[in-house]
Amino acid sequence: MAKIENGRQSADSRRIRTISSNHMDDESSLGSDSEINGFTNDRHTDKYGFIGGAQQYSEESAQDVPPEVLRQREVKWLDMLSNWDKWMVKRHKKVRLRCQKGIPPSLRGRAWLYLSGGKVKREQNRGKFEELDSQAGDPKELDVIEKDLHRQFPFHEMFVSRGGHGQQDLFRVLKAYTLYRPEEGYCQAQAPIAAVLLMHMPAEDAFWGLVQICEKYLPGYYSAGLEAIQLDGEILYALTRRVSPLTYRHLEKHKIEAILYMTEWFMCAFSRTLPWASVLRVWDMFLCDGVKIIFRVGLVLLKCMLGTREKLKACQGQYETMELLRAIEPRYMQEGFLVREVLDVPVSERDIESEHHVQLKRWRKNHGELHWKSPPRMHGARAIMASEPPSHQDLRQNPTIIVESPLPPPQPTPQLQKGEKKGKEEKKKGSMKKTHPPVTEIPNPYNLPGDPKLPLRDPQLPLRDPQLTLRDSPVQKPLVNDTPLPNTPKDSHLPQQPALNDQPALNDQPVFNDQSLLKESPLQKSRQSLSSTEADHQDTYL
Repeated sequence: MAKIENGRQSADSRRIRTISSNHMDDESSLGSDSEINGFTNDRHTDKYGFIGGAQQYSEESAQDVPPEVLRQREVKWLDMLSNWDKWMVKRHKKVRLRCQKGIPPSLRGRAWLYLSGGKVKREQNRGKFEELDSQAGDPKELDVIEKDLHRQFPFHEMFVSRGGHGQQDLFRVLKAYTLYRPEEGYCQAQAPIAAVLLMHMPAEDAFWGLVQICEKYLPGYYSAGLEAIQLDGEILYALTRRVSPLTYRHLEKHKIEAILYMTEWFMCAFSRTLPWASVLRVWDMFLCDGVKIIFRVGLVLLKCMLGTREKLKACQGQYETMELLRAIEPRYMQEGFLVREVLDVPVSERDIESEHHVQLKRWRKNHGELHWKSPPRMHGARAIMASEPPSHQDLRQNPTIIVESPLPPPQPTPQLQKGEKKGKEEKKKGSMKKTHPPVTEIPNPYNLPGDPKLPLRDPQLPLRDPQLTLRDSPVQKPLVNDTPLPNTPKDSHLPQQPALNDQPALNDQPVFNDQSLLKESPLQKSRQSLSSTEADHQDTYL
């Protein structure tokens, strides 16, 4: 059977080969911290980065989401993050529902930063983290931090190596917080909170996420005296009476105070208790809805472990009860089961605040005033945004990868004066109007009796001669049935014109543009009267 030493299985059972310290410098090209620390390619890393331990991924503790569903959720979350202020104000219920379904892994870090308000905090304090990171810090605090680094998720490949990039970033974040809040200092329970954030975002974002959790979600938890966590223990104890009376009576009978079993649960936000898939789902809801999710998870675990008489038979005393709560059955921590039970617990923000006032009054009666006055607790992302309304610039998403284009930057267009701009706009509007060609009147080749007759052309002249005008042509002799009119000279040298019935088609007639020449002369008037008489004879004949 495999031997277990300090929570790790022996090398024989896990078939893990180690690299001697003499070869450390030679193998500096290895990619991950786990390889530098002695783990080679024989290890198996799950999708969360764990190479072993109780929080490693297993099919029994997690439920996989189909890839096509993940792609759809990613598109929805990208839309929400692009219009975060509008979604939080107008469609907060939809945001909560999507957090309950689970944030897509590819966007979880960005979504956590927006939910916690760390994004706004970072934008409003640009350069602050770099300033804190460059300072030395308190040597006493730094010594305690260094001792705790290797204890944070030792089976995760990001923190498995002493002095690796994960532990370096964790040290920077925790040191910066001690400088940011020197009156509060460093608390050991802050390290796992910061480590979880570092698994999903850079060091600066993790720092501001830690600030928001310590100041907005769990204020006073990490201060000296731990008065806030003791108050919340009393609140949990009182809520247990409502949710599971059988559990409450058992804890009361054996005088088991809540502070004995709930300290690690609440101060670490269950990051060291649950399987990792369940931790991520709990954090998705916790950062959206606040500390009530932490209370609900605690109530579910208490009810499942101590809520039936059969289970209580095996817990005849305080020691047995504590051992049972330290070794929670995996089926109660399974992702799907736990999320369903948490959503069904009838505990709201109002219930927690009401019980908080009751317990605070009792605390003052028994212990006096609180030594540490923490800021008011914010119940979720919406309350945080309402307390500090962000600007649109604070929520703008910055690109994580910047690629320089080989093309030269576009030249700025010169600014026009008001008069020039107005003239160009009017010119543009005028050019956009549709221009219609002029309509030319085409005379009817088949004249009616009342229509004016156009002068006929000389048949010896070429068709459509551009040099021909009415003024250059001689006076034409009107003819009716090849007979000259009485008033016209008989010895005219002009050739005879065809009769009216033999008039040429429209294509053969010249085009006249001078309208003044189209006035009727006495000759034309007499010709019109004759043509009308001829038309009457033709009508009679027909």
